[in-house]
This record gives sequence, structure tokens and C-alpha cells, in this order.
Amino acid sequence: MIAAALAVTRTNVVHSLLYLLSTLLALAAAFFALGAGFAAALLIIVYAGAIVVLFVFVAMTVGTDGSAIAREREMLRQSWPVPAAISVLVAAPFLFGISDPIPSHATPVSAQAVGRLLFGPWALAIELASFLLLAGLIGVRHIGRDRGPEQEP
Repeated sequence: MIAAALAVTRTNVVHSLLYLLSTLLALAAAFFALGAGFAAALLIIVYAGAIVVLFVFVAMTVGTDGSAIAREREMLRQSWPVPAAISVLVAAPFLFGISDPIPSHATPVSAQAVGRLLFGPWALAIELASFLLLAGLIGVRHIGRDRGPEQEP
């Protein structure tokens, strides 16, 4: 939880991404400890592997100058109560629901069952999501490319 808070509050993008990565790995460890090894592996592969790498690509492609960092710090100083209140509202059900036991009718889902769903009826949705991520990657590269002085923005 501390790493998640540091990921949101750091002004250095690379440090923020490292804190995000440590948060995702800690969450995967919690899933593994709860007996959801498949969910932990998916979290590491998809989020810690692919999404954080995409964020690092964006951070390295899109440059920030000192004035943008100063504006973000000023906005954070002025508007921190709103995200703090939203965070409390989102976290409250989890904090108060933690003492509830896991229902006895819950059954584990095998990797084979998930694979049948992903490559069966949900195959088109998965492919569309991959095209959306690819379009985002190409868009970020296009926006962040280095323009010469003769080209218009």
C-alpha cells in the first residue's frame, strides 16, 4: 500500500513506475499466498510485464520539461483532497469486508477453463483489446516523435 501511494505521488516518472512495479509484484504475491497462482501469474505477465513496459516506453518517448513538472506539483498541492477522498471511498469496502470469510461454495478455476474461454467465445474480444493496445502504442510513438524545426506540431 505504501508503494502504491508512492507510485502516485512521485514526480519522477521512472521512480513512479518502479513503485508501480513493486506494487503489482506484491499483489501477485498476495494472490499466490491466497491460492490463486494462475491469477498471480497473469498479473505478473500481463500487468507487470506488458503494461509497465508500455508505460516505460511512453515515459521514455514523451519528454517533460521543468515547467510541466512544476505545474503538476502545484496541481497536486491544490487538489490532493479530492483523490484522497475517492481513495478512501474505494478502499472502505475492502477494509471493512476483509473479516468476512471466503464463501464455502467458491470453487477454483483451472487454467484450462480460462484458456477455453479466452480462445473460445471471447477470442474476438481479446483480439480487439490487443489491437487497441497496438493502436495506443503507435499513437504514443507518433505523438512523442522528435519533430524537426521545419515540421509543424
